[in-house]
Amino acid sequence: MTLKTLTLAALAASTLAGAAPAANVDGPSVFWKISMYGNPRALTSGMEAMAEHVAAETDGKFRIKIFYADQLGPARENLDGLKLNAFEGAGICNFYHPGKNPAWMVFSLPFLPIESPAVDRYVRKRMFEHPAIVADMAKWNAIPYASGLLPQYEMMGKGTPPQTLDDWAGLQVRAGGGLGDAMEMLGATKQTLSAAETLTAFQNGTIDVAAFPFTYAHVAFKINEEADWYTANMSPGSSECGWVLNKTAFEALPEQYQKLIWDSRDLVLDTELAAYAAQDEKNIAMFEETLTKIEYDADALEQFRATAGQPIWDKWVADNPDFDAQGVLDAFLGYASEASTQ
Repeated sequence: MTLKTLTLAALAASTLAGAAPAANVDGPSVFWKISMYGNPRALTSGMEAMAEHVAAETDGKFRIKIFYADQLGPARENLDGLKLNAFEGAGICNFYHPGKNPAWMVFSLPFLPIESPAVDRYVRKRMFEHPAIVADMAKWNAIPYASGLLPQYEMMGKGTPPQTLDDWAGLQVRAGGGLGDAMEMLGATKQTLSAAETLTAFQNGTIDVAAFPFTYAHVAFKINEEADWYTANMSPGSSECGWVLNKTAFEALPEQYQKLIWDSRDLVLDTELAAYAAQDEKNIAMFEETLTKIEYDADALEQFRATAGQPIWDKWVADNPDFDAQGVLDAFLGYASEASTQ
């Protein structure tokens, strides 16, 4: 072999070694836009991980970008944007527009039996496949994709802390859905402000208390910087600020891209749970240093549940005759029981 041949062979080997690895999933170039309110935070970590995974698996051919801070449209209009094919996916909060997603309001019923983040993950993943949940999104050209796994809410407020059930009377509370209804049962006035509007409302005195997923959302929206106190164990409920996909856009994808996205749902959920846990470890220590901590005893918690739990469930079922609300609630409770025994 000549020196020239050896040199050419070495050059070829070097070129091959430096070449980018072939895509695990081959296909056309696709760019998706996801509409999201607020800034990057624990809630959005799962979808960011999914976007990175999809790009890596397709060698950059399928790119997904999340647009934050209402860049693609107001939070309350994300479902409208999907129906108009303005973007390919969105983060939605069920209580921003209860009339648009009535079955989804089951996620906001107060004092549901969610014992742990693991139980919550199981229940929500199963519920995202429930026919009524799917039907709500179909009206908006959307497909339920992955839950935001919002942790149980806790309250942060200004002024005198509500130490008893009676102390909630007269307070202006930012809380949506069934949780907002529960606050009204306690004598408070509910305000269904968007997350982005809440800090300003605190600053101008429009609200006294804000209910947010504990702990990450209080910090993400800087509520702790305005508050004097927080509840540590009220656990009054949650909401569903989850992720939905544009049905038209999803069905237009090649089959291998559809499978790649659908198989990434566990990645989204696992990443979110890890991000929430990491935030809690840091935030709780900060709260304990700067705010007054309120913990209710067992009798007080039972009073809360009796006054503002089951009555709200029953009212929700009665107020929603257009779909099988009882069936949706029963499915939720059944999955919770199933998960708790596993």
